Amino acid sequence: MTRLTAEFWVQAYLARLRFQEIPAFVVAHGDDTAGAVLVKLNTLDGQAIAFHRSYDLLSGDRTWADLASGEERAVDDAIQRQRGFDPDLWVIEVEDRQGRHLLGEDGLE
Repeated sequence: MTRLTAEFWVQAYLARLRFQEIPAFVVAHGDDTAGAVLVKLNTLDGQAIAFHRSYDLLSGDRTWADLASGEERAVDDAIQRQRGFDPDLWVIEVEDRQGRHLLGEDGLE
């Protein structure tokens, strides 16, 4: 099965968020072809959640898992640690008071 490039996935994700009028922007531009992607959901109340791609070992499905959650500063620190391990990492920040990130929608898993 062919996989989408990281840049293509990021652009499609940002377009889908724009369509729903959910503000989002690229915080860190990773490797265009194979960079991993983190999505930070900022609920604009001092809290945040960072999601990363994970694999379910039993089913083989790709899912979005919680990397860090809580105070925004702590989540930012966790993201910075990940960027220290992986300089090719993309970071997308979504800002939504309602907590919408759309990661569970078809085509984004």
